[in-house]
Amino acid sequence: MAEDIKAKLEKYRTAPFDARFPNQNQTRNCWSNYVDYYRCQKALDAKGLDTQPCEWYKRVYKSLCPISWVNIRNVTISFLTEKFFPSALLKL
Repeated sequence: MAEDIKAKLEKYRTAPFDARFPNQNQTRNCWSNYVDYYRCQKALDAKGLDTQPCEWYKRVYKSLCPISWVNIRNVTISFLTEKFFPSALLKL
């Protein structure tokens, strides 16, 4: 059990600095990376490419965003269509 925790801590990385969001409040950074993750996945899936590069955005938004926000957004995506989702998240 302790070895599992040590292994997770060695792999743990926080979100890197993003010059677009220099202030302490990282809410917009969280949202931007969340949106970019799904846009990246959709774009690479459409081209038939591997979506592994998109995992960087996922790691960043999981580091920045509160878990409750991510859960609410995921439920929203699963129930709403592209037409109604804010920020045209699933549209390219």
